[in-house]
Amino acid sequence: MGELRKDPILGRWVIISTERSKRPDSFVKEKEKTEDNKDKCPFCEGREKMTPPEIYSLRAPNTKPDEPDWRVRVVPNKFPALNTETELEKRGYGVHDMMSSFGAHEVIIETPDHDRDIKDQTIDEISDVIRVLQYRVEELQKDERFRYILIFKNKGKEAGASIRHPHYQIIGLPITPKRVREELHGAENYYKLKERCIYCDLIKQEKSWGERIIHETDAFISFCPYASRFPFEVWILPKDHSIDFYSRKVKDKIKPLAGMLKVILSKLSNVLDDPEYNYIIHTAPNRFARRDYWKTIEQDFHWHIELFPRLTRVAGFEWGSGFYINPTSPEEAAKFLKEQKC
Repeated sequence: MGELRKDPILGRWVIISTERSKRPDSFVKEKEKTEDNKDKCPFCEGREKMTPPEIYSLRAPNTKPDEPDWRVRVVPNKFPALNTETELEKRGYGVHDMMSSFGAHEVIIETPDHDRDIKDQTIDEISDVIRVLQYRVEELQKDERFRYILIFKNKGKEAGASIRHPHYQIIGLPITPKRVREELHGAENYYKLKERCIYCDLIKQEKSWGERIIHETDAFISFCPYASRFPFEVWILPKDHSIDFYSRKVKDKIKPLAGMLKVILSKLSNVLDDPEYNYIIHTAPNRFARRDYWKTIEQDFHWHIELFPRLTRVAGFEWGSGFYINPTSPEEAAKFLKEQKC
């Protein structure tokens, strides 16, 4: 029989539909391969003029911006959802609220190699990308108008990627997104009740039970969450309490984080035949913009990564109810992933 499970942070319910239970090979058969256009890719080395002028890069000494011989490159999104050239303006429109399209939208090109996804990169290469992500978050947060900096990665057409070349996106927002606010409030409420971080408690509980853990190191832990929305959903958390992705604690453990990402994405690739996926880095909002707004955030929030392969589609029931139907239990998914060698 299936189960209804409740997320302890958001209060969101999911349905683990064991009657529809699917093994990894079931998803592989359904997966559509993404079309590629490597010959015209604007992110490949040698085509730097096809992107807007770079904002930042890691490159060889004595090379100039927007030229070859770089390792990681940051450019504005050519078709930005938001832009910094617009003044931040808020106004009412009847019962509605409206804001100008102020914001930042950047692309972090991970590698000059079109086909070199994270699972194929070295630990040093992944570490370079993490350092650049941290640097850009810190730089954007210096602007008081930004409330939140969202980092995400889309791989594949179903995941929303229009270009196959490995890249991240960063969007700076003048508001804290609803999904993040819900997490912040859930963590805050738990802390008010128990005076403990719910994420730290989740880590202890998952370690105690063990059945959903995929991979664990001295610094990081990964597991399939109890109320997984999607089959093979994975969370990655630092073991030490830390609210900011760019904090000193994380900067001191960049290589272990790079190693964890490589392990998890290698396992997912091997088990699910290189699936399309999204993952999002959930870090704390910019406290500089509204001092003392989140009064216990330093104690109650815990930055983390949420990763979900795009194996199923959200349909009418999910949109209408807010429930997610997951055809693979997180315990079964974790077992497949844990047993898979990299």
